[in-house]
Amino acid sequence: MGKRRMPDLYRAPFPLYTIKVDPKTGWVITAGGGGASKTGIKNAVHFLGLELVGDQHCATLVHSHDTDTRATMNLAIGGDVIAAGQDGKCSLMRFRQRQTRGKAAPKDAGGGSEQGAARRRAGKGGKGSEGAAAARGNVSEMKDNTTQISVDTFGEVQSDLNPQDPLQKCVRFSPDLSLLLTGGTDGHIRVWEYPSLKEKFDFKAHEGEIEDLDISPNNKHLVTVGRDFACSIWSGNQLAMSLCWHEKMPLIAAKSYRYMSCRFGKVEDQKDTLRLYTVQIPHKRDRKPPQCYLSKWDGQNFLPMLTNPCGTEVISTLAVSDSGTFLGLGTVTGSVAIYIAFSLQKLYYVQESHGIVVTDLAFLPDTPKGQSLKGNNEAAMLSVAVDSRCQMHTVRNRRSFPIWLVLFFCGLMVVGAVLLLQHLFPGFI
Repeated sequence: MGKRRMPDLYRAPFPLYTIKVDPKTGWVITAGGGGASKTGIKNAVHFLGLELVGDQHCATLVHSHDTDTRATMNLAIGGDVIAAGQDGKCSLMRFRQRQTRGKAAPKDAGGGSEQGAARRRAGKGGKGSEGAAAARGNVSEMKDNTTQISVDTFGEVQSDLNPQDPLQKCVRFSPDLSLLLTGGTDGHIRVWEYPSLKEKFDFKAHEGEIEDLDISPNNKHLVTVGRDFACSIWSGNQLAMSLCWHEKMPLIAAKSYRYMSCRFGKVEDQKDTLRLYTVQIPHKRDRKPPQCYLSKWDGQNFLPMLTNPCGTEVISTLAVSDSGTFLGLGTVTGSVAIYIAFSLQKLYYVQESHGIVVTDLAFLPDTPKGQSLKGNNEAAMLSVAVDSRCQMHTVRNRRSFPIWLVLFFCGLMVVGAVLLLQHLFPGFI
C-alpha cells in the first residue's frame, strides 16, 4: 500500500500533538494548540465520540476543554485522569461524563454548541431515527440523549527545569496507577507517587533531552532513551544496564544512530512474557538517506532478539497494540505503517498519509468497547499530525480456515491420488 489520500476522521482548529483512547468509554482524547504565541490558534483538549457505521469509522466532537495559553504536547490516561505535558509542567485533569435527557432543539434553530453538536467527519450520513422523525414532523416530540463531559484540573507538578525553554517530552502512568513518570529537555526523570503527587525520584538520566520512556507492567524496570545515543534500563533510580542495538552489526558506526522511541509490549497467548521495542534513527541525514531500524528485545533480561530496517523515512513515533501483536510507526514526512511484532515485517503502509510529521499514534484498546469499535478489523490505529488531522488506519481480518477443514481436504487429496494411481497403474495396490 503506497501513497494515497486517506480520509480524515476528524480535523481540529489547531495542530494536534498527542492522542489516546480511554479504554473504558472509548472516547478519543486528542490535544494540541498554538502555544503562548499570539497567533489566534487556540489550545485545547478535544474529546471525540468514535462510532463504527457499517465498516467505516466516524468521529464527533463531544467536548472541548480550553487550556488557556499552554498547548498540550503529550498526555497519558490513568483511569479518569489525564496527565498532560504543558510547557515544563504536568497538569492533572479529571474528566467525568454524564447523560442528560431533554427536548430536541427546534428544527429552525441555527448553529449548535461545540459540545455534542459537531458533525461527523467520516462515514456516509444515512437517515437515522432522528432524521426519520423529523421527516414525519415529530421534531417537537423527539428526545435528545446528550453526553456531557466535565474536566477539572486538580493538580500540577513541575516536570522540567530547563532554565532556557522548559518542556516536558513524555509522560506515563505505571500500569497499577501507583506512579506518575515524566521526562523533559533537562535530561531528568521525575517520578511521583500517585495520587498523592509526593516526589519519589528525581535523577539525571541522560545528557540532553529525553525522547521517550516506558515502565514495565510489574514496575520493576524503567526504560529511557535520550539524545545522547543511550537507551538505559533503570531499577528505581539506579542504572541497571545500557542497551546496544548494533553490537552485532559492525558496519554501523558508533554514534551514527540515536534512539527515538521505546515501548514495552505483551506477547499474545504468553501471559508472563514481555518484549521491549526500540526505534533507532540516523543522527545525521545524508544526501542518500540511510535506513531507520526497529529492534525487539527480551523484556526480562534485555537481550537483543531481532533488528530489521524500517525504511529511510525518519521515524517520529512508535505505538504497540494492547495484545502486543502489532507495532505502529509514524514518520516526519507524514507516513504511517503497521508492523507485525513477531517478525517486525511491514503489514500496512500509507506514504505521506498526513504530509507532515506524525506526532502520535494510538491503537484501539482490547477492551469490550474497543473491540466493538474495531468491527471486522484485526487492528485499528489512530494517527494525528501537525496538519490538525486525525486519521484511522485499519487492517482487515485475515481469512483463515479451521484446522479440521484443512485436514479434511488433505485427506481428500490423498484418497484422490491413490485412486488416480490405481486407475493409471492397475494392480498398483
